Amino acid sequence: MQNNLIKISFKLNGKQVESEVLAGMTVLELLRRNFRLTAAKEGCGKGECGACTIMLNDQPINSCLKLAATLKNDDEIISVEGFNEDKLMNNIQQAFVEEGAVQCGFCIPGMTITSYHLLQNNPNPDEHAIKQALSGNICRCTGYRKIEAAVKKAADRRHE
Repeated sequence: MQNNLIKISFKLNGKQVESEVLAGMTVLELLRRNFRLTAAKEGCGKGECGACTIMLNDQPINSCLKLAATLKNDDEIISVEGFNEDKLMNNIQQAFVEEGAVQCGFCIPGMTITSYHLLQNNPNPDEHAIKQALSGNICRCTGYRKIEAAVKKAADRRHE
């Protein structure tokens, strides 16, 4: 039986890339297997926990739900690994550490990407906006108070 591979091309963390994928492969599997980008995790595989969150065309998505074969040449994916030089993301990650919002770390890539999107669109979110933005991300260890405090701290630092 022959594997039916589909050739795709898209922008990944600032670089145009190509890959061959099986029809049923998710973007999460593509990132982890083909590109060795392992920050995004599979928690539930149903788009409910947010551990697999990445940016696709400037929007956070659950990469476990998106089929890799549907990516187009002009699509742009940014995983946590692609934010190395980004001042806002560095600020968010530092605030997570300072507030003790990191325990096992499994949810943190998704939490930080979701926080990044929030702060890009709302530089001064209130408590309700932070909770609403993070509602698609589940943390099983730390709880949410420290995470919410970290997002607020990152937002406050933008105004210093």
